[in-house]
Amino acid sequence: MTDDGLTTRALTDADFDQFRDVAAGAFLTSDPELWEVNRALLEMDRTHGVFEGPELIGGGSILTRDLTLPGGVRQPVAAVTWVATALGHRRRGVLSTVMATQLTGLHEAGAEPIACLGASEGGIYRRFGYGVTTEWADTEVPGKSPFRPEVDLGEDRVRELPRDRAWALIGDLYERTAAETGWMSRTPSQWSLPLLDTPSVRAGGSALHFALHPQGYAIYRVHFGSDARGPRYRLTVIELVATTPVAHAALWRYLLDVDWVAEVRYPKCPVTDPISSLLADGRQAIRRHLDALWLRIVDVDRALAARHYSAPLDVVFEVVDRRCPWNEGRWRLSVDQAGTATVVATAEAADLTIGAAELGAIFLGSTRLSTLAAGGLVREHRAGAIAAASRSFLADPVPYCTVDF
Repeated sequence: MTDDGLTTRALTDADFDQFRDVAAGAFLTSDPELWEVNRALLEMDRTHGVFEGPELIGGGSILTRDLTLPGGVRQPVAAVTWVATALGHRRRGVLSTVMATQLTGLHEAGAEPIACLGASEGGIYRRFGYGVTTEWADTEVPGKSPFRPEVDLGEDRVRELPRDRAWALIGDLYERTAAETGWMSRTPSQWSLPLLDTPSVRAGGSALHFALHPQGYAIYRVHFGSDARGPRYRLTVIELVATTPVAHAALWRYLLDVDWVAEVRYPKCPVTDPISSLLADGRQAIRRHLDALWLRIVDVDRALAARHYSAPLDVVFEVVDRRCPWNEGRWRLSVDQAGTATVVATAEAADLTIGAAELGAIFLGSTRLSTLAAGGLVREHRAGAIAAASRSFLADPVPYCTVDF
């Protein structure tokens, strides 16, 4: 119980309608089909509510997912979703209560050592120890933009398939990319969210299209428009997955060549997508980086030992984590020649000091520790410690996550 009389408990199926109404109100969305999907997806025993008397005024849920860590390690993670405070009840500590309940519960149960989420606003979650661990490069390319003449498109055709036939193929293609850092598991029911195709999701656009290549696929929709010169459609890529460079180039070529399309936009484009180098004029691809997956280390020792590292390392971290006091203190991270780590609590002098959000940011190997240090977010106490740790934490290729929960 909080000081102002609020109580917190795990929800049950009987609480779903109340939770739906609170979350729908907070996010200003009442799409009934979306909530039918969520009724099947939400794990109500991992969903917590904050109550004022009998009234539910906020809550948040955890989904059970797997995330691929550096080294191809698939690790269960707590995927945090639908964190919401009822309208009229803000600034009462509801969000802080939900965050504390989730993190303490995961730690005490010895459950997932890592939590993650996609943030609706960029200024909320850092104070709860979450750091931006992957990014997207929101990418726009004019339709019909030519490729360099030597780009290999292969001989396989890209063909459009109806939804039911496409679904039988794309799940297998997605699974074939599971070794890539940042990949997140999808059960058949969890596919329903990224493939949601309701009128509110379409936002005036077409139904989803499915373009299939033997080694990849693209899911997209079209928004219609025109000017005095004729049709000027905008094609929006929802997801593009390719298991070979040839398939990747062929799918981009197909999308750029769709008739009447003036622009192709891929909001969740990987930052390492080579579209700029495929184009005859790379400047035609305009890219803007956005935060994607936010990650929170729940238990330092279990989390840091779960991934592989790119270089040997022996460093003592002083971890500052007031939201999860069990993480506070000094931890020695030792990485051998094979990239395998051991993590133990220690009383040795710290080589560097790092906060929980910064530890989450560097965890998947996309954000450089040296970059955070340059911004004053990490302090070095032994010369060379930041450079050595920065090299060891890096992952290649750069992690990518669709963040579909």
